[in-house]
Amino acid sequence: MSDRSTPDDVVRPPALRPGDTVMLVSPSGPTRPERVARGVELLTGWGLRPVLAPNAYARQGYLAGADALRAADLNTAFADPQVRGVICTRGGYGAQRVVDAIDMAAVRRDPKVVAGFSDITALQLALWRGARLAGVHGPGAAWRDERTPLSSAESLHAAMTSTEPVTVRAVEGEETFGVRVAGRATGRLLGGNLCLVAASLGTPDMPDLTDAVLLLEDVQEPPYKVDRMLTQLRRAGALDGLAGVAVGQFTDCADGWDTTVVDVLVERLGDLGVPVLGGLPIGHGPGQLTVPVGTRATLDADAGTLSVVAAVR
Repeated sequence: MSDRSTPDDVVRPPALRPGDTVMLVSPSGPTRPERVARGVELLTGWGLRPVLAPNAYARQGYLAGADALRAADLNTAFADPQVRGVICTRGGYGAQRVVDAIDMAAVRRDPKVVAGFSDITALQLALWRGARLAGVHGPGAAWRDERTPLSSAESLHAAMTSTEPVTVRAVEGEETFGVRVAGRATGRLLGGNLCLVAASLGTPDMPDLTDAVLLLEDVQEPPYKVDRMLTQLRRAGALDGLAGVAVGQFTDCADGWDTTVVDVLVERLGDLGVPVLGGLPIGHGPGQLTVPVGTRATLDADAGTLSVVAAVR
């Protein structure tokens, strides 16, 4: 199945509606019940019926339980016809360890909304490879009001329930606002967390980014590590033929050197010969907004906007 696909071959799950059941799963790191309780409150307020996966609160070191438990929860959610959405509690680390155990036939039979970000990029890339499923790149159910205020909640809600396109504008106060190369690009929005995109190189889940708009964000990665990951992607040829780059939040990415993460992003993305738009409030920072991934996007660096076709139908 080639990634250089026609605009309408993406699988867009049905939009969530009041009364729909959504399952909260933890495919990566362990989560905090008090934060999930706040997420349940939000989801219930939207008229949804959140239920916890059997092992949502499991813990095994830096993982939310053993691989078999995390994979089982994902497959339980994908197989249950009553479950209309799968909302990850948080990222952390661990999704890559279980994606090969996902029952992709079940995903293809009954496509559902899958929402999350950070380490969940690995899950979304796997679902794209295995089922061409469009995803929702946004906050997880372990909700933190201090980082994700009302605007973040409204953005996530709209992305899961509305078939209208999603438009995100560059914000001058964002650290990456100065990362910009003029121009306009149209292509499928793919990517998410830079670490997970880079870690997907050499695996079946690394998408062909030809003619795509690549979304990148990260957290707590010093500039030299961001440089290393972008350089690896460049040397591997993964960025050849890109249509454009959408740069989100690079949060707490500083160390003791004079070179900043913005310097690195300008240098390693600025000479690709494609439009680049930074300053997008997408990622780990305050005011995080939600975008679909896997659907067609228009990146307008001159206007400072990223517009994306809905992930749901």
